[in-house]
Amino acid sequence: MIATFTPNPSLDRTLEVDSLVRGGVVRANRLRLDPGGKGVNVARVLASAGLSTLAIFPCGKDDLDFIHLLEAAHVPCRVVPIAGRIRQNISILEPEGVITHLNEPGPRITAAEVASLLAAVSDSARGAAWICASGSLPPGQDPDLYHQVARLAHENGSKVAVDTSGEPLTRAVNGGVDLIKPNRHELEEAVSGEIATLGDAIDAALALHRGGSGAVLASLGADGAVLVEDGRFWHAEAPVSEVVSNVGAGDALLAGFLAAGGRGPSALAEGIAWAVAKISLPGSQMPRSDQIERSLVAVSYEPEKSRKLKEG
Repeated sequence: MIATFTPNPSLDRTLEVDSLVRGGVVRANRLRLDPGGKGVNVARVLASAGLSTLAIFPCGKDDLDFIHLLEAAHVPCRVVPIAGRIRQNISILEPEGVITHLNEPGPRITAAEVASLLAAVSDSARGAAWICASGSLPPGQDPDLYHQVARLAHENGSKVAVDTSGEPLTRAVNGGVDLIKPNRHELEEAVSGEIATLGDAIDAALALHRGGSGAVLASLGADGAVLVEDGRFWHAEAPVSEVVSNVGAGDALLAGFLAAGGRGPSALAEGIAWAVAKISLPGSQMPRSDQIERSLVAVSYEPEKSRKLKEG
């Protein structure tokens, strides 16, 4: 079983428009509601693929829509009650896949509520192969939170994957988590340097690996992903016929990687296949098993380090 921990979940509203005009009145053609937050997305894609998972997250008494959406998606949940209300994020989707994200900061969570969240993680780790701790932290939260999650999970026999950014990511690396999943921007931020080539990405991932992370799965958008573990590295990618929405693509990558064992180039290939399947779906909708096409994935055991990465 793979349990996920999302300290700052969100109700995601995706609006499809013909064009976005700043200062004008824009009428949406379509609205889609999804339960969101990186860890929640990982649990959703695992459940959609028919795999055992558990989503751990805080939720207020007025957030019933969020819980009902997860129940409809058959995602097992462990809800920790909080006094506040979770955030609502808006994604505006224009033709050709251009997306504008408007993300709220989220509620402030009390020390007692954090303690309840950590207790839920500790208890759930006893029956989990992985705890996947993902996303931003609520406002005012200790940046050491994911380090604390890792300690509790390890004490209870579970491995830990972390997908976050900034100081919480740095603290997690220093805390010796088993896996981190930064994207290109987060890699640049973590090593304070530009990632312009595949070699830059590999070198940055190796630096984080040597800094304390057991493995690094770095997502590179249209250029696929790089995996670094035990001092070795691989690159994988697959063609994308149409980008409908890239929201949650990194979460699908991580879910597929963990579902395939969380180690080695075969797990990297599985993660890429799941991410590509997600990109063809609207909003943060997650792929089913029958929508995953593995034959398109190419894995390089000797990546071309001089290759320039695509913009964006």
